Amino acid sequence: MLVRADHLTKRYGSFTALDGCSLQVATGEIFGLLGPNGAGKTTFLRTLLGFITPTSGTATVAGFDCVTQSLRVREQTAYLPGEARLFRRMNGHGVLDFFADLRRSCSRSQAATIADRLGLDCSRQVARMSTGMRQKLALAVVLATDAQLVILDEPTANLDPTARAEVLDLVLEARTAGRTVIFSSHVLSEVETTCDRVAILRGGRLVHEQSIHDLRRSHRITARLAGPFTGVPAAVAEHVTLTADDGGTVVLETADSLAPLLGWLATLPLAEMQVEPVGLGAVYDRFHRNSHTP
Repeated sequence: MLVRADHLTKRYGSFTALDGCSLQVATGEIFGLLGPNGAGKTTFLRTLLGFITPTSGTATVAGFDCVTQSLRVREQTAYLPGEARLFRRMNGHGVLDFFADLRRSCSRSQAATIADRLGLDCSRQVARMSTGMRQKLALAVVLATDAQLVILDEPTANLDPTARAEVLDLVLEARTAGRTVIFSSHVLSEVETTCDRVAILRGGRLVHEQSIHDLRRSHRITARLAGPFTGVPAAVAEHVTLTADDGGTVVLETADSLAPLLGWLATLPLAEMQVEPVGLGAVYDRFHRNSHTP
């Protein structure tokens, strides 16, 4: 595992920003962080990088302790903060030059290529760039840095749909190159499309982890019946969960292949049937509603 966090906690007086978070991120995977504002996502990321000292618990990146070896951690990491700040008097080319000179692992030519893919005019002064343009410039610097771990905090914020799609492609290319990506976002569709696993934070607590591969096997079946529903037979009970039975409408969920259910479904007195993926939104809503902020 490239990233390990064990009961990571951060308190500010009586306020707990991070509460006993334990998770692992494997080498070469894209790991999503989800949660509402104030859930602890940014606190977790900044604690990993050694910018924040935890109240208790430990974390390591590539085997280096995030408190006692924070410089070594940052050597392994490329980080896009949620609010990237750039030199306003420089133009885009100057910013790319500065970071390429500052960090040997940042490729100036690769940064220019990424900026071009994002449709950024690097001849413009940073002060005259829109928020989205500055985001593109910061992304070009971060994604052109050859680091084991890439941490992206809301990377598609303020971007147009075309640039958003390009950023997701760049994230997938980073994984193909063997890099590990931690991707924090509020956009569930982006996370579901891009990530291998996700963690949902709420009130500083890790409330759920989900494999996207497993999620894609999950379906919701809504059936309107023309006759009585006699219940789920024992032969398929392990494959399906009855979530609602409202008169003539039955709602079922399965976290496994649909194949074992098709024969049974065909025996029901069906008037209508709809089968749809459960989707990350449904999972997020379930844990968002059921979790409590301290």
